[in-house]
Amino acid sequence: MFKFKVSKAQFMKMSGRGKNKTQRMTMSSRAGTLFPVARIRRYLRGCTSKMRVAVGAPVYQAAVMEYLSAEILELAGNAARDNKRNRITPRHILLAIANDEELNKLLKNVTIPSGGVMPHIQPELLKKKDGGKFVVSNQEKFKPQVLKPLSPGIPKKKKIEKEFVKTATKKALEASTSKKVEKPKKTNVKSDPVFAVLSEKNLYLGQKLTVVQGNIAEMKCDALIHPTNATFNTTGEVGSALLKVGGEELKKAISALHSSHGDLAMSSALLGDSVNLKAKHIIHVHSPTYVSGGSSEEDLENVVKNALTLADEKNVAVIAFPSIGSGINSFPKQLAAQTILKAISNYFVTVVSSSLKQIYFVLYDMESIGVYTTELAKLG
Repeated sequence: MFKFKVSKAQFMKMSGRGKNKTQRMTMSSRAGTLFPVARIRRYLRGCTSKMRVAVGAPVYQAAVMEYLSAEILELAGNAARDNKRNRITPRHILLAIANDEELNKLLKNVTIPSGGVMPHIQPELLKKKDGGKFVVSNQEKFKPQVLKPLSPGIPKKKKIEKEFVKTATKKALEASTSKKVEKPKKTNVKSDPVFAVLSEKNLYLGQKLTVVQGNIAEMKCDALIHPTNATFNTTGEVGSALLKVGGEELKKAISALHSSHGDLAMSSALLGDSVNLKAKHIIHVHSPTYVSGGSSEEDLENVVKNALTLADEKNVAVIAFPSIGSGINSFPKQLAAQTILKAISNYFVTVVSSSLKQIYFVLYDMESIGVYTTELAKLG
């Protein structure tokens, strides 16, 4: 008989006992998602028993749900931060969904428990206040015209013919006896400049954002934004345009405002008179200077938020914004546009009601127009 010597290593290899155990990977880890793919696959099979569920269907479903959750949490986190809250509540989630056009279209029939309701106030009810009382404009009362009944002895047709002949005879006599017809006087009143509307977007609460091309100093609105520094300097692009139209009287009014109020704090806003301008008021804001890696973006968001808050306090309905910070303050135009639009969107997410109905972005150079048009289209 022949005897074969088998080593321990060979025996372990032949028996299969020496194999290294590999850790089992879940379907979620294979797909690279946080949401459970296997559970979603089980639910899909349960609710679609008569249809075949492909292998990639639960993976795609998990990826879509994960993306939507991340998007909603990001918007809700912004709303919570603006309300100075450390936790996201159902109210913040409701406001985030309602202010996003696509999310609102997708989830408009979804009820969020403890989320409250979205305000829907007719614009006619938001009137200006005078001493704590609402001031409603005097509307002309409708006076119904009472027609006198025709006399029973004369038929309708004959009565109408008689009145027509009488009226025609009277007009002919007046034309023959009248003197020279006075020509309408020519007036030298200049018409308002036309601003070309380049892009528009409506927010959920009814506010309209519009990009127009033109001179902001000639804009007819309730208030316009003047980016300046602590000493109300008017050497910037917007300040120079305002002084060119307003003249020395406007310069004196701004100097008087500085003397009475003092220096303007960073990111703060102050309402002033608009002398010789078509706008009713000027909102002076202390715009930050761009510093890479600093807090300049956050300061710019606070500038926009404080300006809108002041406008709401003064019952402003139409406001005009320039491209704040992209001039002498060296903000990149795309970054400035993204920051300003984000701040405006977040502001209207947090407020319950607002007097603001129209926000204009008044620009003059083609680069800024292209940037704001593109970023406005991306705004959710």
